[in-house]
Amino acid sequence: MTQPLTLFDKIWAQHEILKAENGLSLIWVDRHYVHEGSFQGFDKVDARAERVARPDLTFGIADHYVPTSRGRVFNDPSLKKMVSQLVDNTKKHGVMLMGLDDPRQGIVHVVGPEQGLTIPGLVIVCGDSHTATHGALGSIAIGIGASEVSHVLLTQTFWQKKPKRTRVTVDGKCGPGIGAKDIALSIIARIGTNGAQGHAVEYAGAAIRALTMEGRLTLCNLAIESGARTGMVAPDETTFAYVRGRPFAPTGAEFDRAVEVWRALPSDPDAEFDTEVSLDASAIAPVVTWGTSPEDTLPIDAAVPDPAQVADPARAQQMQGALDYMGLKPSQKLTDIRVDRVFIGSCTNARIEDLRAAAAVLAGRTAKVPGLVSAGSTQVKVQAEQEGLDKIFTAAGLTWGESGCSMCIGINGDIVAPGERCASTTNRNFRGRQGPGARTHLMSPAMVAAAAVTGHLADVRPMLAGRA
Repeated sequence: MTQPLTLFDKIWAQHEILKAENGLSLIWVDRHYVHEGSFQGFDKVDARAERVARPDLTFGIADHYVPTSRGRVFNDPSLKKMVSQLVDNTKKHGVMLMGLDDPRQGIVHVVGPEQGLTIPGLVIVCGDSHTATHGALGSIAIGIGASEVSHVLLTQTFWQKKPKRTRVTVDGKCGPGIGAKDIALSIIARIGTNGAQGHAVEYAGAAIRALTMEGRLTLCNLAIESGARTGMVAPDETTFAYVRGRPFAPTGAEFDRAVEVWRALPSDPDAEFDTEVSLDASAIAPVVTWGTSPEDTLPIDAAVPDPAQVADPARAQQMQGALDYMGLKPSQKLTDIRVDRVFIGSCTNARIEDLRAAAAVLAGRTAKVPGLVSAGSTQVKVQAEQEGLDKIFTAAGLTWGESGCSMCIGINGDIVAPGERCASTTNRNFRGRQGPGARTHLMSPAMVAAAAVTGHLADVRPMLAGRA
């Protein structure tokens, strides 16, 4: 009898080279994505006078330090140097680079799936925590540190302790105006930012199956915000249709053979998980964050919580600190919170589906606050312009920017000013994440559009009446 295995177990077993006495496993890497922040890994390779072991399995993307709101103009020489280092390192080691002059450029976690480099059954690593995004196609995708980057560059392997497995099942059907971002933030609000600490999370259930691949990418992107090592969705017909025809994907008979292998990857019916979590999709409302952690999430029709009503002193103190930083008061209605600007972009929500969702709200309306829209890749930008979405954004008064990580991370010159409040489609609302003193409220693209139109946090559902 063969023991029933989870999706994660199957892929792990196929890639485990050996297991050491300390419990760590040496894992083969199928795809290694590098960006400007990976320079330390290349420096360590050069210091050993070595070469990248598998340049054919290493792919460079310029995204983190790339300006997006001023075209491609670098106002800070240090940012330009970071991008130039990536050009030099990839050229020296024969690594393909999707740089600023490449029509495939964009955010690594958008470009990988978009180009068909990310496919089911792989182990994928990148020196970025949100690498978990790629698990949406049924792969193990893990963010790694600088020393691990150099190890992968030198050996095409990395050491990893096998994580426990969690299954999050979301059954039922989502209501109008509810998207993957609402599901993801609702999960984090339910289990907390440490709820899946060190686990591999598989998302399952009818509501997950109903998501498009872009929605699944958003969901897995936010797995890391629940403490998970990676997030995954088992490959199915939606996955196969998404992969088919992409530039680096298998073709012809090879694609058909690959699909047969991929069909065997989903978790076996009797596979056991260390933890099970269940949510009802019909109970999920549009949500926003109020504090300085993704778990500080509430439905838009709720009010700011009162720390005085919380029994746990440590949590109460944390909440009070968040309220002080965010400039909010207990019992204040979320819909009374005014915003200073909006941002639509990031590896969480900058794909064409996200831009369409925001444009559906903004069409024919005018934003009361300024904002920036940054597509997740140059390819998405071109498609959005072909569909006329850019004109909807600019007609509403928002800035149509270039592709890149942009205002998500506050290291490329695109930042939220100190004290300003931003309705954002990004993944983190930590203190200073979008710039020193910036106040960030996380929500879906449609909800950000609603905030832009009203000038405050708002329920998008009434604004969607009669619209696609």
